[in-house]
Amino acid sequence: MRLTPCQAALASAIALNLLLLLLSLPRLLPVSPPPSPLPPPPSPLPAAAPPKPRGSPFYSATSRTSPTTSRAPRAPSPPSTPPSSSRPTSPRTPPVPLPPGVRFLPLRRSPHLPPPVLELHIRTPYVLIVPDGARAVPAVLQSMMAALDTQTHVVAVPVGPSPLRCVGLRVDLRRWTLRYGAEGGCGAVEGTAALLMRSEDLFNLSYPTESPSDTSIFIQASLRGWKLRVLHRGFPSAPSPLSSPHDVWKAKSSTDSRRRRLMEEFGIKLEVLEDGRQRWYGCNKESQRCFGTVLARTPRYLLQGRWTPPCCLRALRETAKHVVEVLEGSGVRYWLEGGSLLGAVRLRDVIPWDYDVDLGVYRDDVAKCPWLREAQKGPVEDEEGFVWETAAEGGFFRVHYSRSNRLHVDLWPFFPRAGVMTKDTWLGHPQDVEFPERFLLPTVPLPFAGFTAMGPNNPRQFLELKFGPGAVEEPQYPNPAVLRLRREEMTQ
Repeated sequence: MRLTPCQAALASAIALNLLLLLLSLPRLLPVSPPPSPLPPPPSPLPAAAPPKPRGSPFYSATSRTSPTTSRAPRAPSPPSTPPSSSRPTSPRTPPVPLPPGVRFLPLRRSPHLPPPVLELHIRTPYVLIVPDGARAVPAVLQSMMAALDTQTHVVAVPVGPSPLRCVGLRVDLRRWTLRYGAEGGCGAVEGTAALLMRSEDLFNLSYPTESPSDTSIFIQASLRGWKLRVLHRGFPSAPSPLSSPHDVWKAKSSTDSRRRRLMEEFGIKLEVLEDGRQRWYGCNKESQRCFGTVLARTPRYLLQGRWTPPCCLRALRETAKHVVEVLEGSGVRYWLEGGSLLGAVRLRDVIPWDYDVDLGVYRDDVAKCPWLREAQKGPVEDEEGFVWETAAEGGFFRVHYSRSNRLHVDLWPFFPRAGVMTKDTWLGHPQDVEFPERFLLPTVPLPFAGFTAMGPNNPRQFLELKFGPGAVEEPQYPNPAVLRLRREEMTQ
């Protein structure tokens, strides 16, 4: 059939329109906008590969990032059991490529991110926590998994040429203290280690991702009574990337900083090492004290099931010793009062839940001490940084550990009247009562808080007058109406 000129023009127009439609089709279809980049995570973050079904015989590996460098983890799985692996980062310094299938998962809480749920990302029966550069050996991994029996919750192997050494660990949260030593079984290890746990145990930890992860896990395992087992055969490790003394210093500083943050998070104020050396994480002269205002004679730490932080006890001992030395050097007659006398008779120390030290003084002797004279005009700081002042409640004196740290010793001025010691200011405490002067004629030396202080000549009778019969043998918190001391707490 022959086309007429009109038909040919019409066919050409249709073909041209179809061509234009095909060229413009991508512009007409809706296109999803490219994903906006996430802000960098706020802290070192582990990462996990795509989840695997539970029950599969493989592990997830998490790698602890060095503070100055990052390397891709080398953790081959046992035969026929491809592992998922995870790795901390942010930032990676220097940036390095990661193995295929590995992604980053933020674990530290942040206001712009939802809380991490490890169970959604770790779907394996086991979790292996390894330091940077460790090369996992399949046979060692199989041995570690076999060692996780019904009594064992954590298995450790060495990473690198140095063997691990077991260290006893006792965690005393009531006293804010960690103690390392021969006692307590194998609660921690000394050396670079890889740790294997059941995933369900990791999920049940209160702080599953805190760093340093090995110290965090050892502390939490000890509190739960979990058994730690150490195997001799371990993993090889790549050479350290720390090439200069400056890098080594930065790495150590970062490690110390992370450890300090961990202890603060766990409420640990003191570590006692095997050789007796001490690491302190609590208050000092330059900081504020560890607890706030005391209400109803009950500090907040008692309500949290804890006793006085050890750094506060240390400050109270130092302040009490300093005040006693000043009083004795000035010829001021003084004696241990109230709960401080109770501590001296029971323990030769400050009561472990007390928050101040009490001393009585003869009111007529106050003028003998230059610091007490100055304190009547206003607060004054002595040459050792202790601050003397008249208490805000009036009628007695208070000596603070420092301007910042308000731990203190209270000095109560008494005077004799018809053979009875009395004073002008009474705060309504049950034990705040008058007493015969004969208890002070004379005073006697008593061991207290590492030094010798003067006390009443019949301290037991004096205390029973103040606190009631059985006061020495029956310890009690400052205000039993708010919180009572249970007998079993004394033996824990």
